[in-house]
Amino acid sequence: MLELMTLPFMQRALIAGLMVAFLASYYGVFVVQRGLGFLGNGLAHAAFGGVALGLLLGREPLLIAVPFTVLVSVAIIWVRHRTSLASDTVIGVFFAVSMAAGIIFLSLKKDYSADAFAYLFGSILAITPTDLWVTGGVVLLALLAQPLWGRWAYATFDRELALSDRVPVIFDEYLLAVLMAVTVVVAVKVVGIVLISAFLVIPAAAARMLSRRFATMTWLSIVFGMASTAGGLWGSFRLDLPSGATIVLLQAAIFLACLATLFTAKILRRRSHH
Repeated sequence: MLELMTLPFMQRALIAGLMVAFLASYYGVFVVQRGLGFLGNGLAHAAFGGVALGLLLGREPLLIAVPFTVLVSVAIIWVRHRTSLASDTVIGVFFAVSMAAGIIFLSLKKDYSADAFAYLFGSILAITPTDLWVTGGVVLLALLAQPLWGRWAYATFDRELALSDRVPVIFDEYLLAVLMAVTVVVAVKVVGIVLISAFLVIPAAAARMLSRRFATMTWLSIVFGMASTAGGLWGSFRLDLPSGATIVLLQAAIFLACLATLFTAKILRRRSHH
C-alpha cells in the first residue's frame, strides 16, 4: 500500500475516495434507518440528467448537475409531503423522468463524449486537484452541519414526537435531501452513477446489524465505508480491476461478515437459553 502512495494519481484517488466514503457513510445511516434506500438510486439518476445537460450545453457537467440534482431532491420531498404517495413511488417517478431527460440530452449532443461513460461508471484514478477541493468543500459543509445530527437522529426514530417537541423536522428533511444531493453529485466523479447508491446503503446497512445505538451505527458505517474504499482501491490496483466495482464488492464482503456475525450471535443466544 505504501508504495502506491508515491504515485500522485493514487494519492488523489485515495483522498477523494476516503472523503466520498465518509460523506456517503455518514448520510447513509439516515437513508437506511428511514427506509429510503431507493433515494440514493433516485438522486444518482437525477445527477445523470444534470451531467447529460451539462455535456449538451458544453459546460462543466458537475456545475450543472449540482443545482439539477438539488432541485430534484427538493421536489421529491415537496411532493411526498403534499400527496399520499409513498416515498419509493415519488422517488421512482423522479428517477424515471431524470433518466429519460438524461438520455434525451445525450441524444441531442451530436458528437460522442467519453465523459458520459466516465460519469456512469466513475473515474477515481482520473481525479484532479480541483475535484479534491470541491469534495473537501462538501466534507466541510457536512462538518458544519454536524451539530444538527442530534435532532436529525431524534426525528429519524420518532418523527411525530419530534414534531410535537417543535423540532423543525420538515426543514431538516429538506436540508438533508439537499446535502445528500450534493454528496451524490461529487461522488459521481469518483464511483459513478451506477454505484453511488451502494456507497450510501451497504456500509450503513452492515453497521445497522451490529449496533444498538444510532451513534455507534454512524461511526461503524463511516469506518466500514472508509476501510472498504482504501482496501478496494489497493485491491483494484493490484488485480487490475475497476476501482469502484472492487470497492463495492469489498463493502458487500463486510456486509456478509456482519450478517454472519449477527446469525452466529443469535444461534449462541438460543443455545444459552436451552
